[in-house]
Amino acid sequence: MKGRVHSIETMGMLDGPGIRYIAFLQGCVLRCQFCHNPDTWNIQGGELTDSETLLEDIKSYLPYYQASGGGVTVSGGEPLVQASFVLDLFKKCKEAGIHTTLDTTGIIWSPDVEQLLDYTDLVLLDLKEMDPDKHSKLTGCSNTNVFRFARELEKRQVKVWIRHVVVPGLTDDQAGLEQIGQFIQGMSNVEKVELLPFHKMGEYKWERLGHNYQLGQVSPPTEEEMQAAYACIKPYWPQ
Repeated sequence: MKGRVHSIETMGMLDGPGIRYIAFLQGCVLRCQFCHNPDTWNIQGGELTDSETLLEDIKSYLPYYQASGGGVTVSGGEPLVQASFVLDLFKKCKEAGIHTTLDTTGIIWSPDVEQLLDYTDLVLLDLKEMDPDKHSKLTGCSNTNVFRFARELEKRQVKVWIRHVVVPGLTDDQAGLEQIGQFIQGMSNVEKVELLPFHKMGEYKWERLGHNYQLGQVSPPTEEEMQAAYACIKPYWPQ
C-alpha cells in the first residue's frame, strides 16, 4: 500500500505519549484560516512511499519508543484523506506491537476510517469549532462527520486527547469554549484536554504558495488569554 508523506519526525515528544515517530501525510479537505501547514493540502505533494518501507524505518528507532512508552503517530494534513494507507500501516504496527496514535479532525467518515479505529490506540481529536456555521466559515467544511467520528470513538472506548487551537478573536469566545466543554463532558473516553496557542510560524508558507493569509494582524494569545480559555472549559473538565 502506497501513500504520500509530507515529512517525518523521528523523536516527537508532543503528539502522544512517550517518544514518537510522527508521519505527516499529504492531503487535507479543510482550509483552516489558522493552518500552519498549507503545504500539506495538496494530495499530490510529498513523497510517494509504501507502508512496509515506512514500517522498517519505524522499527529502526523502536528501542527508543518502547522504552519511553511511545510509538507511532500519523498526522497531516488530514490523515483520513489517506485512510486506506494509514489502515495498512497501523495493521502492520499492531502486528509488531507498536502503539498507534491518530492525529485527526475526524472530518472524514468511510468504511476504511471505521476499520482503522480497530487498530488505533489513541486519537488526538482536533476540535476546531462546535457551531456548524462557524465551523464552515473557519474551515470551509461541515463538522457533521466530526460528531459522528467522536460518537464512534466513545462507542468503541478508543482513548482520546482533545485539542483546540485558541485564536484571539476567532476561537476563544466564551460561548464556543463552553460548547467544547459540554461536548467533552459527554465523552467518557477523554484522557486529556489541550488548548494550543495560535502561532504564525506558517504564515510564510501561505505567502510562498500564493494563498491569502487572513490572520496577519492577529497576535498569538497571551498567557492571561490562555488561562481565561481554560477557565471556560474547567467546569466541564476539572481534571
